[in-house]
Amino acid sequence: MATAHPARLGKYEITEVLGEGAMGVVYKGFDPDIRRVVALKTIRQALAGDSVGSAGIAARFRNEAQAGGRLSHPGIVQVYDYGSQEDVAYIAMEFVEGHSLAHYLTHKVRFTDEDIPGLMIQVLDALHHAHEQGVWHRDIKPANIILGRNGRLKIADFGVARIENSGLTQMHTLIGTPAYMAPEQFRGDAIDRRVDLYAAGVLLYTLLVGNPPFSGSTEALMYKVVHEEPPVPSKVDGARRPPFYDTLVATALAKDPNKRYATAEAFKAAIQRGVGEPIVPDAWEQTVVRSRVPEMKRAGAGPLPGATSLSNTSQGSHGTPTHWDRDQLAAVELVLAKHVGPMATVLVRRAARECPDLPTLYAQLASHVTNPNARAEFLGQASSSNTRMGTKVGATSIPGIASGTKSAVASHASSGAGAPLSPAMVEAAKKVVATHLGPIAGVMVKKAAEKSPDRAAFFAQLVDAVPPAAREKVLAELTRLT
Repeated sequence: MATAHPARLGKYEITEVLGEGAMGVVYKGFDPDIRRVVALKTIRQALAGDSVGSAGIAARFRNEAQAGGRLSHPGIVQVYDYGSQEDVAYIAMEFVEGHSLAHYLTHKVRFTDEDIPGLMIQVLDALHHAHEQGVWHRDIKPANIILGRNGRLKIADFGVARIENSGLTQMHTLIGTPAYMAPEQFRGDAIDRRVDLYAAGVLLYTLLVGNPPFSGSTEALMYKVVHEEPPVPSKVDGARRPPFYDTLVATALAKDPNKRYATAEAFKAAIQRGVGEPIVPDAWEQTVVRSRVPEMKRAGAGPLPGATSLSNTSQGSHGTPTHWDRDQLAAVELVLAKHVGPMATVLVRRAARECPDLPTLYAQLASHVTNPNARAEFLGQASSSNTRMGTKVGATSIPGIASGTKSAVASHASSGAGAPLSPAMVEAAKKVVATHLGPIAGVMVKKAAEKSPDRAAFFAQLVDAVPPAAREKVLAELTRLT
C-alpha cells in the first residue's frame, strides 16, 4: 500500500517527497508566513513514543533539533522549527539544493589538489563554530556534508551530537560511523571535540585517496583504528598527492588525542601552511560548476595529458579542457543530467579533460549511470544527440581520418576488403572495440554495421571510433577476424 502523505505539517505546505525510509519521510515544504522553501524531516510518532525500543530514536530526533537549533553558521544546515502533528513529529530546516560528498565519491569524482583545501576549510570553519557553542557533531562523514550547487558546503544531521553540560545522547554505546570514529570512542575513553577533528582527518584522507584509511567489519575496524597506521596519501597507488598532506593526515589521525590538532582552527591553519598560498573556499564551484568551456581551438586535438589538478596546462583559464566545443559539452550534460542530476556538469567537465572524442566521453560517463536500463537509455540518447549535432557516435572529429583509415584497412586486408559482413563478424568486432569504448561499443557497432556495405568500410568506422593511440592495435585485431 502506498504511503499517504499529508498536504501540510503544521503551518508548512508539503510540495514534494524528497526521500522515504523506515523511520519517516523527508519532504520539501513551504513556509507561507516567511515565504521560504524548507526541508521537513519527519519521524513517525510510534517511534517517538515511550517504549524502550523507541527511546533512543526519539532522543536522537529531538537532539538533532536542539543541537542544530543553537547553531547559526553558513556552513551548517539551519534548523528553524520542531513540532508534531497527529502521527508524526517533524523538524523544519534549511533546504539545500545539492548532493552529499558521499554521492560524488560513490560516482568516482576525483577531488583535485585545488578543490580539497577549500572544501576542508569550510568543514573546519563550521566545526569551529559548533565547538564554540559546545556542540560536538560525532558523525562527520561524507554522507553528512552537502555540497550545494553554489560550491559551498553545509554540515547536516546532528542526530548524535553531544551537547556539553547536557544529558542528551550520553549513552554507553558506540555512537557514530565506525570508519570515521576515533580510537577513544572504541576504547570507551572520555571524548571531547577532538573526535570531530579525527573524523575530519578521515574525511581529508578520503578526499585525497578515494576511500577511508581503514575498512572491514566493525571488529576489524576497531582493531585497525586503535593499533594500525594507514598508508600515507602520497604513497597510495593512483593518489599522487603532495607530500605535505601526509603530515596533515598523520596529525589529525593520531591515536592519542593530545597529539592531534587541538582545535578546528589549528587544523585549518595547518592546511593553509601546507598549501602555502591563499585558499579559495569555493574553488570547486569557481573552477567546475560555473566554468565556461572555451571555443574549440582545433577539432580532434587528441587526448589530454594526465592531470591531478585543475590548473593543468592542458586546460583553459577556468579549469576546463580547451579541445571541446561549448555546445558539445552542454549537450552531453543535458543528456546525463536526466540520470544523475546536477552533478552531470561536474562529471562531464572532468571526464572531458581525459577523453579525446565523443564516443570515449560517452563510454566513460556511462559508468556513472548505475541502473542497467537507464544506462542503455543514456547511450541511446547519446547517439541521438550526437546525430542531431552532426557528429555521429562512431566517428571522430578529425578531418580526413576516415578515408585514411579505410585505405589502411584495405591495405591490411586487401583480399577480403569487399567481403560482406556476417552476424558472427559483427559480434566479434564488438568484443574487440568494447575494451576501448566500454558499453557504448554495442550501439556504435550496430550503427556501423547498418551503414557499411562491406567489411572494409565497417572496419574503417570502428577504427575511427577508438582513441588515436589504440587505432593501430584495433585495426590489426579487426583484420585478423575471419
